[in-house]
Amino acid sequence: MAETPSSPAPAAKKPPALKKGALVRVNRAAYEGSTEAGASDLHPPAYIFEGPGELLVVKGSYGQVRWRRPVPDVWLRMDQLEAFS
Repeated sequence: MAETPSSPAPAAKKPPALKKGALVRVNRAAYEGSTEAGASDLHPPAYIFEGPGELLVVKGSYGQVRWRRPVPDVWLRMDQLEAFS
């Protein structure tokens, strides 16, 4: 009997791309140890990990996030953001 070639494993689903207006939060694992974390406070505020923040602008691999607090907007790498749920 001839062997049938094994089918490749199903590709992992890529998370949906975040777009302007999306509600987001920061992925702690992706943020810690990054250049952005090194340029910020030693202890980042909890609200960035809890969310939600609104994605205002996407330019290349960076997004500008506005938090629902009286704090300045921030630019973060898109791979550090995840959809708020």
